[in-house]
Amino acid sequence: MSRIGREPVAIPAGVTVSVAEGNVVTVKGALGELSEAFCPVLGISVEGSTLTVTRPNDDKEIRALHGLTRAKISNMVVGVTTGFAKKLEIVGVGYKAEKQGKKLVLNLGHSHPIYFEEADGIGFDVPDSNTVIVKGIDKQKVGQVAATVRSKRPPEPYLGKGVKYSGEKIRRKAGKTGK
Repeated sequence: MSRIGREPVAIPAGVTVSVAEGNVVTVKGALGELSEAFCPVLGISVEGSTLTVTRPNDDKEIRALHGLTRAKISNMVVGVTTGFAKKLEIVGVGYKAEKQGKKLVLNLGHSHPIYFEEADGIGFDVPDSNTVIVKGIDKQKVGQVAATVRSKRPPEPYLGKGVKYSGEKIRRKAGKTGK
């Protein structure tokens, strides 16, 4: 049995989980609503304040989907209760971020500023000019938007300049040595 898949998902107070035809799971909470369709072979059942995912057999593909389905449903419950956030740090002289209305404006050494719109339940916080926090209720979307922002100027190994995740270690390289 999958160690992750067999764990029940605790449903906190204020969160409603419903399973519709074809294993479409809808989770509603204080921060919003998430819905996703899962593999119809798996059994998803809600009993009281717990949700369990069961599998019919031990095929390799079914075992993989068992743990994945349980983890995704758990992330949906956490997303509608507390939400997810990714913190990005901007390192470099003249590199900065600011928020103008619902737009994130990045100056990363290009000849033009880079704009990102808040959309699909994703929001940006800019506590200072060198920090950007990407927030939302969908873990996958938060990670994807944070990766897209980072891709506009990934950290380089010689000076460490660029956009990096908070806590990310940059492997530094030595520069050229003189004679």
